[in-house]
Amino acid sequence: MSEAQRQSDFSSRIERWGRMIPDPVLLFAGMFVLTLVIAALLGGHTFQTPGASGTVTQSIKPILETEHIRWIFDNALVANWLAFGNGVLGVILIVTLAIGVAEHAGLLGALIKKAGRRVPLAYMPLMLVFLGIMSSLATDAGYLILIPLAGLLYAALKQNPLIGMAAAFAGVSAGFSANLIPATPPDVIVGMNAKIFAESQGVPFVDAAGNALNPATMNYYFMVASTILLALVGAYVTRRFVIPKLANSPFTVPPDLDLGEFELDAGERRGLLWAGGAALLALAVIAGFAYGPLAPYENAQGQRVLPFVNNIILMISLFFVIVGMAFGFASGRFSSATDVVKAMSRQMSAASYILVLTFFSYNFLALLTYSGLGAYITYLGAQTLLAAGVADYPILLLIGFVLTTATINLFVGGLNSKWLLLGPLFVPMLYQVNPAMTPDLVAAAYRVADSSTNIITPMMSYAGIVLAFMRRYRPDLSFGEMILMMMPYSIAFLLSWTTLLIAFFYFAIPLGF
Repeated sequence: MSEAQRQSDFSSRIERWGRMIPDPVLLFAGMFVLTLVIAALLGGHTFQTPGASGTVTQSIKPILETEHIRWIFDNALVANWLAFGNGVLGVILIVTLAIGVAEHAGLLGALIKKAGRRVPLAYMPLMLVFLGIMSSLATDAGYLILIPLAGLLYAALKQNPLIGMAAAFAGVSAGFSANLIPATPPDVIVGMNAKIFAESQGVPFVDAAGNALNPATMNYYFMVASTILLALVGAYVTRRFVIPKLANSPFTVPPDLDLGEFELDAGERRGLLWAGGAALLALAVIAGFAYGPLAPYENAQGQRVLPFVNNIILMISLFFVIVGMAFGFASGRFSSATDVVKAMSRQMSAASYILVLTFFSYNFLALLTYSGLGAYITYLGAQTLLAAGVADYPILLLIGFVLTTATINLFVGGLNSKWLLLGPLFVPMLYQVNPAMTPDLVAAAYRVADSSTNIITPMMSYAGIVLAFMRRYRPDLSFGEMILMMMPYSIAFLLSWTTLLIAFFYFAIPLGF
């Protein structure tokens, strides 16, 4: 069998396996039904878990009794969905609205174009991986704008476009969780839900030093260090493995491809000038809030309250709205306030899947908690780990959780869906096994594992789209070949990023604030 035939068979097997995995919405709907069945079978079973003041006796509710069925229907729309976790869905959507203004104004694309023309070829991989990581501020923009622009940039420089696209893909997808900006959508999604997972089973939402955690910024310091590390590692992998493999490989430039598209037009140049001024204005406005009405104070109980930190998500959203609007109006993308509303609406249309996913996942999670089955699964898992003798080896627990999540990520796509599936079990479970496994540490480990293997799985929602982009320059490129191209990034990111997390833990470096 020839090499091409082996790669084709490999690609076919991966695609067949991928098609066997149901959509996360269907997965959560099935889990809801399964929870009902198991809770019905185990109804009345009691067990004991550790609590703040001793042992706590818990039980599994006989979920098919009338009062419990009534609870399911009475809470399905509001308490278990729209108001789940004190309105976490609303927090996610408001960030989505703000990012939509900047994205649809064309700000990200203009920034990429400007940077691309000023960076020497030797530093191009570093720039593309870094910009890919930063694009997690607006996930769709990273996949749909940066990756094709990276190919366009390399084609304009008469280099193999797949080199630039591979580097950009690594940054956008494998470095998805990292960023220099606090309170990004992944921060909000992971952090807010981690708080829910912890509090639902009595796990204190504090860091290793006992300080209360802010969901949106609890991993911020670790994410900043991760951004720097992954940009450097991604650039090294590109130079060491990808460029030698692809530099002399044949590629074609489509005849309809206008390499002049990479030049900034007059409107974009004007928009960037206005956006720079607007960024300074936005920072001044935010500073005014931080030192004015949102300044720290002590309440009647003598506790220090930090209103600015508690509202940092709204502050970040305000920044992107102001800067995005300035660019949009100056560049000509926006001509009236109606265009801003349309940008938000388009972004919400793209986020409609979040609404569908959260309806089923949040109702499943609410049922898991209400029935007592979630606490029971946590109890069983914790007892298994204790029996295995790993309680005194938190680093082994960390590595085991990272490898487990990274493997699951190959079969179940989506940061949201996996975190909603794994978080409710592992956040309390690992804490019960060893209190050093605080919610922020478990969340950081999840983010490392979830991101690192995104680029080598067909379950990642943009895998087919990225393959289509690459086929513009290499029409015969198979999915298996794309995975082999991206494999060095995945392995290098997983190893280096896990090592960084262990270093933060071992040296007791705060993960965030």
